[in-house]
Amino acid sequence: MSKKYGTFLGDFLALVGEATGFFEWPMEYSESWRRKQLYQPRQKYYNAVSQAKRQGLIKEIRKQGKIFLTLTAKGELQSLVSKMDVDIQGKWDGKWRMVIFDIPEDARDKRDQLRWLLKKRGFIKLQASVFVNPYPLNREALKYLKQSGLMSYIRIAKIEEFDEDTDLRKKFKLPT
Repeated sequence: MSKKYGTFLGDFLALVGEATGFFEWPMEYSESWRRKQLYQPRQKYYNAVSQAKRQGLIKEIRKQGKIFLTLTAKGELQSLVSKMDVDIQGKWDGKWRMVIFDIPEDARDKRDQLRWLLKKRGFIKLQASVFVNPYPLNREALKYLKQSGLMSYIRIAKIEEFDEDTDLRKKFKLPT
């Protein structure tokens, strides 16, 4: 899965996702505040809304003569992806996090999506379906894996030690 969504659109989706499900559009008095949160000019902001609509990430809902924006299911997943990260909490605890998966051939797109996600979050491929990182995935990553249906194919393990991890320590710039 290639990177489909730019940083700004990802930030915008995260912002929409943090709203209580809906926010009024066009935004009246809160609009300038939201634009400042994204540090972007007005036109880029409106272009992101237009792009998100075209890609099926957000939809308009009309209530009592007003227009509101809300995330679609696809948009919710992308919002979670934009908030995901590996939890790097200071000093390394000496344990490795290993993600092992076995996704059937008929779900190749999900397998590619998972590989993309793991690489994006700094995991290193040990074997075809085994990735490792010294730090755990955050809550949003785990929530995304559950909502996308990928978790049923995955096992996540916390490993105390490898027989030989010097090469991994060098790749992650950890003490040897």
